[in-house]
Amino acid sequence: MQLEFKQIFTAFMVLFAVIDIIGNIPIIIDLRKKVGHIQSGKASIIAGIIMIVFLFVGKSLLNLIGVDVNSFAVAGAFVIFFIALEMVLGITLYKDEEHNAMTASVFPLAFPLMAGPGTLTTLLSLRAEFDIENIIVAVISNVIVIFIVLKTSAKIERIIGANGIMIVRKVFGVILLAIAVKLFAHNIKELLA
Repeated sequence: MQLEFKQIFTAFMVLFAVIDIIGNIPIIIDLRKKVGHIQSGKASIIAGIIMIVFLFVGKSLLNLIGVDVNSFAVAGAFVIFFIALEMVLGITLYKDEEHNAMTASVFPLAFPLMAGPGTLTTLLSLRAEFDIENIIVAVISNVIVIFIVLKTSAKIERIIGANGIMIVRKVFGVILLAIAVKLFAHNIKELLA
């Protein structure tokens, strides 16, 4: 087992950008208004469990349906690209269905808001490039950040304001676009080799 700071940091930043917990603060606050209370700990832990389980069984699931990790990573690059476009252009390409007030901490918070299709795709794409233990450390670090943001979402919104949240979203959107291009280029090369 070899932990590598560069890999952990890169994986952390990629996941942080895809999860977009800061950009989701308005959604979290809106949810809190609708359902009253959100169990921050429960939502964070469930999101973390979903991510780590998928990190381990995702590849086997792909093998079961006959898809290799590089093909999945190329498809993931497209998903990340569209998530980034949403963030940069302020448009909605993916419409979420209405949520049930009883399960707000799990759905839509833990899944699909934090551990959604984009995050799961990203995890497998990262697995094609990084060591698994570094990705796990990055996932756990993100879960801690998610927990802190969920606990302090109202305070964060007051401090950075709606414009601040919009700026953060756009900056991470551009970073995500670059990551999608790099991921696509790296994995398409592997597929064509």
